[in-house]
Amino acid sequence: MERFDISIDDLVENPTTRVPVALVLDTSGSMEGEPIRELNEGYRTFIKELEEDEMARASAEVCVITFGGTVKLIQDFVGVDRINKNVVFEAGGETPMGSAVLLALEKLENRKKLYREAGIDYHQPWMVLMTDGKPTDSIQEASRKTQELLENRKLVVFPVGIGPYADMETLKKFTTQNRPPLRLKGLKFREFFLWLSKSISSVSRSTPGANIKLADISGWAEL
Repeated sequence: MERFDISIDDLVENPTTRVPVALVLDTSGSMEGEPIRELNEGYRTFIKELEEDEMARASAEVCVITFGGTVKLIQDFVGVDRINKNVVFEAGGETPMGSAVLLALEKLENRKKLYREAGIDYHQPWMVLMTDGKPTDSIQEASRKTQELLENRKLVVFPVGIGPYADMETLKKFTTQNRPPLRLKGLKFREFFLWLSKSISSVSRSTPGANIKLADISGWAEL
C-alpha cells in the first residue's frame, strides 16, 4: 500500500475550500470477475474526470478504503494531483463493512482537524459506501456514529447497493429517510463515478453550507 501524507504547509500553498470524499468499497469475494473489473474501470474514470476539472482538481481530496477479507486503506486523503493512479482493486474474502466505515469516519475526522489547523475551509464531508452483500462484522458502532454525524449535518452519505443481493436494509442504517440507499443499474460503475465527479465539481464551485442540486441519477441508479 502506497500512502501520501500532506503537511499543513502543503494545504496552505493551496487555500482552496476542500471537498473531502471517502470511498468505502466492497471488494469481497462475491465481487470477483466482471464486478471488480467494472469497479476498477469506474474508479479510473472518476480520477480522470476530477483531473480534467480545474476547480475539482484544486478542491477535491479523496480517501479510498476497501473491505474484502480485511479492511485496507488503499489511499489516504490526498489531492487529485497526488492520487496513486496505479491502484487495482482485487476481490476476495468476507465483508467487514462495519470496520471499514469506522476507519473512514476516523480518517474524515482527522482530515477536518488538519483543515482547521491550517485555516482551510471545507465543505460537508462525503462518504460513498458501496456493497454487493451483507456485512460479516458488527455495524452497530459504525451506524451509530454515522447517524450522529448525519443528524448534526457533519456528513453526507451515498449508500449504493451492487447487484440483487446487496442488503439494502443494512445500507439504510447509514443514511437518512430523505436520502435512501440506491441500487446500481447492472454494473454501471462508470456511470456512477461520472455522476460522482460531476457532483463534486458542483460542490467545489459552491459556498460551504449552500444547498446543491446534484446531477440526475437515472443513468446509474434503479429508481
